[in-house]
Parts: sequence; C-alpha cells; structure tokens
Amino acid sequence: MEQLEHAEVGCPSCWESVELTLDLSAGSQTYTEDCPVCCQPMLVRLRVDPDEGSFNVEVEAENA
Repeated sequence: MEQLEHAEVGCPSCWESVELTLDLSAGSQTYTEDCPVCCQPMLVRLRVDPDEGSFNVEVEAENA
C-alpha cells in the first residue's frame, strides 16, 4: 500500500521552491528527479523512520 507524502524543497540549481511527492512505503531511498521548473536533475535523499512514522528529505544538484 502506497503511503504518499508531499514535501516542499528548494531546487539546488534554480533555487525555486518545488513540491515533491514521496512514496514512504518504499522506505529510505536515493534517486534522481528533474526539477519541474528548470529541468536540471536533483539528487533526492529520502530517509524514512517507519517506527516513528517520520521522514526527512534532502536534495542536491546531481552534478555537484
């Protein structure tokens, strides 16, 4: 069962605020997602703590 959450992050390339949809049911993961504003790739690091039901998301430029 998908457990979707939304998080607002700042794109590391254009600095615009963008909303990511996160699937917490997949657990902690690292993946690449293009910024919907500038189309530059962002490296997304999602850490999920299933015991506490919390998560943390960080983004950085993929080419950094």
